[in-house]
Amino acid sequence: MKDCTDVTIYPMKFSPVFQQRIWGGQKIRHNLGRPVPREFHKSRIGEAWELADLPAGSVKVDSAGGEADGSLSSRIANGPLAKQSLHDAITQFGPALMGRAAARNSHFPLLIKFLDAAADLSVQVHPNKAYAESHPGAQLKSEAWYVLEAAPGAKIYKGVKPGVTRDMFAAALQAGTVDRLLQPIPVQAGDCHFLESGTVHALGAGVLAAEVQTPSDTTFRVFDWNRLGPDGKARSLHIQEALEVIDFAPTVAAPTLRRNYLVDDTTVTELVSCDYFSMQRLTVPEGSQTFPAEWLDEKPEVWICLSGQGVLEILDAMPLAFAPGETILIPAGARQIRLRVVSTCTLLRTRLP
Repeated sequence: MKDCTDVTIYPMKFSPVFQQRIWGGQKIRHNLGRPVPREFHKSRIGEAWELADLPAGSVKVDSAGGEADGSLSSRIANGPLAKQSLHDAITQFGPALMGRAAARNSHFPLLIKFLDAAADLSVQVHPNKAYAESHPGAQLKSEAWYVLEAAPGAKIYKGVKPGVTRDMFAAALQAGTVDRLLQPIPVQAGDCHFLESGTVHALGAGVLAAEVQTPSDTTFRVFDWNRLGPDGKARSLHIQEALEVIDFAPTVAAPTLRRNYLVDDTTVTELVSCDYFSMQRLTVPEGSQTFPAEWLDEKPEVWICLSGQGVLEILDAMPLAFAPGETILIPAGARQIRLRVVSTCTLLRTRLP
């Protein structure tokens, strides 16, 4: 880590880490314009990890970009800290970057991704808090999907149908009919769904989504639509682990949508509020918009540009241009945020609790 003692912390972009998945496609490159390396231009790119800071032992063998110890931290793509890791920046700048969150987080407590489901994802579930606490190496994972694009008839699977029990689910797994017990939900662009840990789920074919989640790479695969992996063999399943954590209680099928309100000329739509993060959609018209310092509340936040383009300015930092598909980490120490919008912008704003 090079010495940056004279550097003032500033809004940061990151170099994405691309994950090849059997269900992936090429929309992350073609539709979002992310810089997929040439050698992957004909690959099935299922995920782009846009912002990550996973501790040692977190990254599984089927995920790219991890270090030898199983850690992964995004590389900064702009400014004096370019090519350093996010974790290096957190270590060096502490509260200036993390604010009040620095006292309880040695790593950044969110993982931000784009997902391209050219085919159905495997039916899966992630550990809940009780399981994670009693099983070393398993990390809790709650997440939210914001649908960027959805083909006609596209859907997600979220939870089980009313009345389904653990025994019914286990029997259906043995019979290969578990898909009949899942709750299919039609989706369209702009929908947002919160998936609490323990919710059995799958992203359906034809959906391009932004994902905000707690920092975990622990997934229990329950059903994989009877398809084969690249080696011609069925992919491994984790049925016993999954049955320990699946929540069979009724699931809210409707997209999350709380309320709209105005901050000057910006329309704020509340989307998700949970123990780990909150999400808002900001619609910012062409022109200039200044947000007060209390918006940050001494915590960092992440903005994903969904449409439009503009320039982000904070005091004592160089202006930062942004365009669709780009993710920006705004440090907690920012005293004022000003946007100069070239064309009307839609931004996904994620905050720590």
